[in-house]
Amino acid sequence: MPLVTGLALVAAGCGGADTDTSASGSSTVCEEVAVPAPEERTREAPGEPLEAGKTYTLTFETNCGTFVVMLDRETAPKTAASLVALAESGFYDATVVHRIVPDFVIQGGDPTQEGNGGPGYATVDAPPEGTTYVKGVVAMAKTSVDPPGTSGSQWFVVTAEDAGLPADYAVVGRVSDGLDVVEKIGQLGDEAEQPTEPVVVEAVTVGRS
Repeated sequence: MPLVTGLALVAAGCGGADTDTSASGSSTVCEEVAVPAPEERTREAPGEPLEAGKTYTLTFETNCGTFVVMLDRETAPKTAASLVALAESGFYDATVVHRIVPDFVIQGGDPTQEGNGGPGYATVDAPPEGTTYVKGVVAMAKTSVDPPGTSGSQWFVVTAEDAGLPADYAVVGRVSDGLDVVEKIGQLGDEAEQPTEPVVVEAVTVGRS
């Protein structure tokens, strides 16, 4: 299921693409690595919810550093279970951050690298009324025609103090460690919202406690 246009249209309305992108100089900010080849990947939707009483985290290892997301099972139980299943299956390994809007969001989770890819299924966790998308919030991208809270595999992390987005995007958690890494990545976008250097998600691992 395509997962591109919805968030992109909102970004244009918030003026994120007009931010100065001085990070596009010749020096690299992140470790130079080989960019993985685009590919189609599909998975089966998870049949079971996450175990009650446990805390789940996702650790994103990138060539720019590592950040950790603490999942919110209460707000987005279906989506959180989906992300855990996708991460454990290796769906997110060797993917890229394909969209960066400085001082707004970074977006990844599409193995095709074009913003159109997904796992072949969708979940729906409509966000509560009054949901805000502030720095460090991790939510899911969707198209403009999908119902609120629809998710595939594409995630985004808010780098603005307040992105000003409507309560349309499933909130799956928050960055609990490595926000400085996210902010560094968040400055590597040009006027076309494309990375000025490759940002590769080398692996995503699941933690339980």
